Amino acid sequence: MRVAVMGSGSWGTAYGLVLADAGHEVTLWGRDEALARAITESHENPRYHPGIQLPASMQATTDPRRALRGAEVVVLSVPAQSLRTNLALWREDVPADAVLVSLMKGIEQGTTRRMSEVIAEVTGAGPERVAVVSGPNLAREIAQRQPAATTVACSDETVAEQLAEGATSTYFRPYWSTDVVGTEIGGSVKNVVALANGMAVGMGFGENAQSALITRGLAEMTRLGVALGASPLTFLGLAGIGDLVATCQSPLSRNRSFGEHLGRGLSLAEATEVTTQTCEGVKSCQSILDLATAHGVDMPITGQVVEVVHHGLDPREMLHNFMNRATKAEAETVEMS
Repeated sequence: MRVAVMGSGSWGTAYGLVLADAGHEVTLWGRDEALARAITESHENPRYHPGIQLPASMQATTDPRRALRGAEVVVLSVPAQSLRTNLALWREDVPADAVLVSLMKGIEQGTTRRMSEVIAEVTGAGPERVAVVSGPNLAREIAQRQPAATTVACSDETVAEQLAEGATSTYFRPYWSTDVVGTEIGGSVKNVVALANGMAVGMGFGENAQSALITRGLAEMTRLGVALGASPLTFLGLAGIGDLVATCQSPLSRNRSFGEHLGRGLSLAEATEVTTQTCEGVKSCQSILDLATAHGVDMPITGQVVEVVHHGLDPREMLHNFMNRATKAEAETVEMS
């Protein structure tokens, strides 16, 4: 199978490696000529995965037409907020029957669209041609070929199964799902919770505080997903609690690390400067909150992260606000749509 991976960053490169190891012909697209040359000639991505040998079958190019030519699967791995602009430029070169796979975990600013919705709007692709991948997928570990699992979701069950089978290897195990909404909401909200958890770590708080944040973050994630039509069971799986735990707990998580910087007293600008990769939680937290507000969903953790990131609230004040919320029953009714 011929695959185009549009984006040669950390996750795009790692997922391309997975597909190449599974026997597919993979071409990465990126803007940096020197990086593309290194991937093709030296079989290494020195910027994002130094020291890791990439399959010899992986190629890279700065020409999107070359990457997309003849592709049966197009994997999209650009920053969420740039997807619409990039995809509009590539639209005419995307093969008419190609399946479009989103690796992005964000909600579009201004429109509150999920990435699969943006893909469908820009390309006109039907739901059977749009899929998403989400789960506890820390890119560095996957690039090192450490065991990992993920969720591949498409509303067309056959396509979801085919994509999952096509990405299976000795170290990477995909499970398939038809719950695109739940898979995307899990991947987006977990970044915001990881920011909050990182702030707690940065302020020196221990496992009790972190466990509480993760658990209540899962409740927020589930409420929003179900309100949008997702299955609550999705959030008990890899795209929900699995991804949430990995992103909140691992120092490899850019969102957790960004939160740690804020918790230690760095300003937003300073934290941005020392973080070399896109933090989707920072970019998407307001959009997620807007989406929740539009559907009448209470998301207090997300709301407080927005206050810190966009309105200058001190992280310590954020913690105070959490702890002073009115008491309530823990169990919440979640109905399947």
